[in-house]
Amino acid sequence: MDNDRFVIGIDYGTDSCRAVVVNASTGEELASAVKYYSRWAEGKYCDPGKNQYRQHPLDYIESLEDAIRESLSGCPSGTAENVVGIAFDTTGSTPVLTDENGTPLALLPEFAENPNAMFVLWKDHTAIEEAAEINELARKWEIDYTAYEGGIYSSEWVWAKMLHVLRADKSIRTKAYAWIEHCDWLPAVLTGVVKSEEVYRSRCAAGHKAMWHEKWGGLPGEEFLTALDPLLAGFRGHLFSETFTTDVKVGTLTKEWADRLGLPETVAVAVGAFDCHTGAVGAEITPKAFVRVIGTSTCDIMVSSYEEMGDKLIPGICGQVDGSVIPGMIGLEAGQSGFGDIYAWFKRVLEWPLENILSQTTLIDEATKAKLIKDTADQIIPILSEEAAKIPARESTILAVDWMNGRRTPDASQAVKGTITGLNLASSAPLIFRALVEATAFGSKAIVDRFLENGIEINSVIGIGGISLKSPFVMQTLSDVLNMPIKVAKSEQACAFGASMFAAVAAGMYEKVEDAQKAMGQGFANEYFPDEANHLIYKELYGKYIALGRFTENSAIFAGNFNSPSL
Repeated sequence: MDNDRFVIGIDYGTDSCRAVVVNASTGEELASAVKYYSRWAEGKYCDPGKNQYRQHPLDYIESLEDAIRESLSGCPSGTAENVVGIAFDTTGSTPVLTDENGTPLALLPEFAENPNAMFVLWKDHTAIEEAAEINELARKWEIDYTAYEGGIYSSEWVWAKMLHVLRADKSIRTKAYAWIEHCDWLPAVLTGVVKSEEVYRSRCAAGHKAMWHEKWGGLPGEEFLTALDPLLAGFRGHLFSETFTTDVKVGTLTKEWADRLGLPETVAVAVGAFDCHTGAVGAEITPKAFVRVIGTSTCDIMVSSYEEMGDKLIPGICGQVDGSVIPGMIGLEAGQSGFGDIYAWFKRVLEWPLENILSQTTLIDEATKAKLIKDTADQIIPILSEEAAKIPARESTILAVDWMNGRRTPDASQAVKGTITGLNLASSAPLIFRALVEATAFGSKAIVDRFLENGIEINSVIGIGGISLKSPFVMQTLSDVLNMPIKVAKSEQACAFGASMFAAVAAGMYEKVEDAQKAMGQGFANEYFPDEANHLIYKELYGKYIALGRFTENSAIFAGNFNSPSL
């Protein structure tokens, strides 16, 4: 133990903060902890009807302290004293407006309960109009600032979100000096950086979500931003031109944070990144491997050599950024705006009688009633999966499109909606659920095809995240649709585990992240192989999925006018 060195990886998901303590030499996971955001769990600051999802900075701080202290409490004596590095990943884009000191506005007394002063979560789609304006202006401008972000800017990304907040809230405009991504804020806080201009900005976040590129000197030009809206005047000058890869050391813990976390002040803090990118590293990504981080949504990551990429610009993805995953390679990102969230939606539909009818019954006592509701709700997805798996693929007569939360890729659009067709009076819950699972697999195939069509070779698929480990039915369906084997990463916390690898590099334990992968990698839990007969059935259904998607998108105008008083 005295000679061992340890690192901590922190993964901020949509609902919780996860910490893992890892032996930097062997990759052995000593302990982990998951802490849920208390305010988020209460539904505070969110309005699903408006697609508004905001998170308070204190949720991040409190869960960080609790997760690190709890995980360290499960480790052998002396572990904390031998921690040498810490690294973070977060969802993205998750930005917040700050004052001159880099403080999120929600941490100022006058904005403590103002959702517009809080971090705007990735799934917040309030900025659809702003994203459309960015795309329209970019197409006219002499420089297409969206070129390395798939050619389409999304409402899930930072400039659209920050412009929307500035437009929506005059009180915020009077104090806002700059913006910062969640993954950039955390290292700054822990190392004592208090000025916006001095923050180490993540190459991953800036390149994929902020239209940053060395080719045009960093962020989009001031003229472009002010042409978009004069409210953005001055922001570029308060931000950054240089970015850093996640293997870079920002600094070490301040005394305050060392004391709060129970760690030495000598702990190296790495540059932050987005969860899917560190997850891909934790899953031992290599060139030609397609890594799927499968959760509420999906994020798909690949790395490519400079030689393979050449001058390729892949349309409709979430960006291609030098060093965003592994330094020295081009990182490619895509994904689906809804995956597990779609299953969760159907679960909520089926839970309605439990929450609204059974909860009111007087036939049983309150304790029994609460237990019955919980136990039944917990079994909905597992039992649906079992029953749906029994339905032969050829009898899958319902077709769905997986755009319940918009479409991330290919070709971002948060205006599109989901579709289900082929229903009849015999349509059962397992049959509908099977169609939803198939829809998420078809959406995955659309992404794979976009890479293949643009000359990016894929010879393996790796799944990480809870669904990949817990749902054989979903993973087998995905394998059948893609007609590819899928390996599932062993670590339940692959994103946090990948962050720990970066922490080890930032602390000087390894020269590069590939070395950390080789030494610390945990391997794979299982592998799924495609069923050829099912693939042929799905190949035909996929064509119908594409056609239904076109119909759905082309019908959006009609759907928007359907409630018009003139109709």
